[in-house]
Amino acid sequence: MRGTAAFFDLDRTLLAGASGEVLSDAMRSLGLVPERIPGESLMYRVFDTVGETLPAMFLARQAATLAKGRRRDDFRRAGELAADRLVEMVQPYAWPLFERHRSRGDALVLATTTPFDLLEAFAERLGFDALVATRYRVGDDGAYLGGVDGNFVWAAGKLAAVRAWADEQGVDLAASSAYSDSVYDTPLLSAVGHPTVVNPDPRMAVMARARRWPTTSLDAPPGVVKLPLVGVELQQLLLGLARPISFPYARFEIEGAASVPESGPAILCANHRSYFDVAAMAVMIATTGRPVRFLGKKEVFDAPIVGPLATAMGGIRVDRATGSDEPLQAAAEALAGGELVAIMPQGTIPRGPAFFDPELRGRWGAAKLAALARVPVIPIGLWGTERVWPRSSRLPAVLNLASPPTVSIRVGEPVPMRYRSANADTRRLMSAIAALLPAEATKIRQPSIDELMATFPPGYRGDPNAESTRRPGTD
Repeated sequence: MRGTAAFFDLDRTLLAGASGEVLSDAMRSLGLVPERIPGESLMYRVFDTVGETLPAMFLARQAATLAKGRRRDDFRRAGELAADRLVEMVQPYAWPLFERHRSRGDALVLATTTPFDLLEAFAERLGFDALVATRYRVGDDGAYLGGVDGNFVWAAGKLAAVRAWADEQGVDLAASSAYSDSVYDTPLLSAVGHPTVVNPDPRMAVMARARRWPTTSLDAPPGVVKLPLVGVELQQLLLGLARPISFPYARFEIEGAASVPESGPAILCANHRSYFDVAAMAVMIATTGRPVRFLGKKEVFDAPIVGPLATAMGGIRVDRATGSDEPLQAAAEALAGGELVAIMPQGTIPRGPAFFDPELRGRWGAAKLAALARVPVIPIGLWGTERVWPRSSRLPAVLNLASPPTVSIRVGEPVPMRYRSANADTRRLMSAIAALLPAEATKIRQPSIDELMATFPPGYRGDPNAESTRRPGTD
């Protein structure tokens, strides 16, 4: 049985932009290339925006001639100097993708036009199994002869080089995968059984749509939609609309939003009172300018219109009935990528008397995620959202413009988690959230029958007093 492999392009695929600037700096520090030429930075910016061009590839091919007489070992030294900086440029969601391919038994192969000697150290840093790259001819004295040895690894030449490697290694391309941004890698993507377009250049975006190739971006979770050309997430666009003025039927009081870190991972944990909670959270999060990955019930993601939108915005589907750890793993990957993850530990809106209980109780998911990721856990107290959209209503009270209710959103300092007991950490977290709620939330009172009925879904026919034991579970 033949093996399988996953082939990765480098620039604008594994890396957000071009490796050329980093490699040029390393070669310049060793005196291998002249001082920066006019327009060099502009050339890299153009590449980062539109991808590969024929003139740029012509210059890349001529580089073999310009390297004539230089020693191969010096280029390898430059590659060593650049390797760590290049590793830092690898897109965050490339790492879990590597692990998924490794778990399937796929060989990891870097396939790129960039010279082999400049990238050998980088490929080793990533733990790749092979590097398929342009090789310069080398003389007996270890100096470059001014030409290419074998294929110039670009376009059809890249496919030829990959085929030669696959034949030598006994790899079945029809069962293998490939990732690239460039339309010039169409031959390679067409040759493998599992092509994926990453951060496509404008022409590749058209090609991917025509061939129905999946498209992704390794700087965002799988499924997240980014707008073509501008590279902006759909969620970021929608967060721009998540302003108080967009909700004239509610007033917002936001306090402590500065506790959400400006960069880096964190888990945002809020109590759950209404379908309007997500909108309230979005209004607060919009003030930070950061996208966030929400964990939500499968019912949301399975809905015909809302579901695909939730996925496109980076939501993480949770099916509690399965007991699967996949949602936590997806959330942990998002945190490892430096993202914000939002979760409502109660799991669902409490019903009946439980809705009015001053003691908040949560499931263990947030605590388990915190123990897995070891990142800050930020408590958020929501109040008044049920007056905007009670659970008993199919729609929010959008016509209440004369006297809209006030929604309070209070963000606290990170909760000190101890990671020894999910139950103890959950209690600690829920206490921190409860401390952010107004004084009336701490009072024990007997709700009216109308207040009880407002906590149930539309059409509820049961006895609200029989729901007194309904509380979140421990999964």
